[in-house]
Amino acid sequence: MSLDIKIKTFDELSSNELYDLLQLRSEVFVVEQDCVYQDIDGKDHNAIHVLGFKNDILVAYTRIFKPGDYFNEASIGRVVVKKSERAFKYGYAIMEVSIKAVEDYLNETKIKISAQCYLKGFYTKIGFLPIGDVYQEDGIPHVAMIKE
Repeated sequence: MSLDIKIKTFDELSSNELYDLLQLRSEVFVVEQDCVYQDIDGKDHNAIHVLGFKNDILVAYTRIFKPGDYFNEASIGRVVVKKSERAFKYGYAIMEVSIKAVEDYLNETKIKISAQCYLKGFYTKIGFLPIGDVYQEDGIPHVAMIKE
């Protein structure tokens, strides 16, 4: 089953969509990864939100920033797929749409991400290359990656 993917600005999100995306991010980044950090970071207002639904349930999500809002380059972050849905490879689907959205909405092709190191292989498969050294972000090893 493919995802029903919607792309919205912050102001276009319904209160239910906002609740669901914050719940999914918390479920994975705070609870599953056992990482206490400030997910609600004040940057969602500036982001383009990419929401992936399966049977009207949010199971995949990313947020996109124009150059200068997060990095000097356009960026994709908070890439998340509900644990019970990862076997369906929805990470590839949500990233494919997110990369296209960077091109369509921001007219950019260079994208920088801050990737958790254990996902470096996934991001490499979709065209990102690591740059620089591994660093700690909220106690989790990350590496910067670029897609041009």
